[in-house]
Formats: sequence, C-alpha cells, structure tokens
Amino acid sequence: MTTYTICVFTENTIGILNKITTILTRRRINIESLTVSETERKGISRFTIVIRHESRDAVEKLVRQIRKVIEVLAVFGYLNNDIVYNEIALFKISTPIGAKPLDIETINKVYKAWVVYWHLTYVIIQKTGTEEEIFEFFDYIKPHEILEFVRSGRVAVSKSPQTLVDYLPEAEWEYYQ
Repeated sequence: MTTYTICVFTENTIGILNKITTILTRRRINIESLTVSETERKGISRFTIVIRHESRDAVEKLVRQIRKVIEVLAVFGYLNNDIVYNEIALFKISTPIGAKPLDIETINKVYKAWVVYWHLTYVIIQKTGTEEEIFEFFDYIKPHEILEFVRSGRVAVSKSPQTLVDYLPEAEWEYYQ
C-alpha cells in the first residue's frame, strides 16, 4: 500500500468535515490521519488527510470527487516525496524515585525530543518528526514505562513553488495579523 497525503482547502464552514469524510467512507477508505486548521488566509481551512491505498487511479478519482464539493477551493494529492511533513507526539514517562534515570542527553541529541514538563513522578516529552521517527523514539523510551502517549495528525507543505494564493479564486483574501 502507498501512503498519500491529500490537502483540501475549503471555506471555513460548518459541516464541511462531514462532507469530506462521507466521500472517503463511501469508497471504504480509512483515514490514517486527519489534521484541520485555518491557513494563513482568514476564513480558509486546510484539511491534511493521510490515507493508504493500493491504486493511484482510485486516489486521483477521490481527489476529483472532493473537488466537486461546493465549499472546496482546491484539493491536491501528494506522495511522501512531494511534501515536507511532520507529526508531534507527547509521551508521559514515569520517573519514580529509585528508578533508572532518563538519559536526557540521548533524548535531546539523538532523538531530538525535549522534556516540556517535569514533575516529581513523571516527565512529559515532546517529539516531532515522521511517524517512523516517533515510533523509533517510542521503542527507545518504552522501558521507562509510558504512562500516556498521544500523536497528532500529519501537517504537510508541498515542495512545489506555488502557494495557496495561486489556486484561490481571485478575491481580496485577508491575512492574519
């Protein structure tokens, strides 16, 4: 199976998430990751959807179907080498008195992860990177007792020189200040 990242730019309206996920559900395509946020332009939302599928043709058909939704301004399907992408993960790690201490230098220098909260009996470590990098760190930190683990969806930006404004209908789009 190939991993695809679909970036959908929409008007920020109620119900658009349901419309988009319904299209995937009808085709029995599972969403591996979903991140939604506003873009640099007011009123424009960006959906970053990660799916795995065997057929590029089916993914291209899916992209064409999403484009038909009225509130959708632009849709792009990417392979991993077409984008720069990352995820963020938070690990709550047990640090009881008398336990083997965490090697903070290895955590920082080798795994590029950072302690963002320190408590007497646990720490919270933040790790950004690809899914593979996050799970490599997961395997490293597992012996220290992971109390909680959460991972965000993918955020991605195209390597293409075009920007969002190149694909938006002509209008005065306001930036955030």
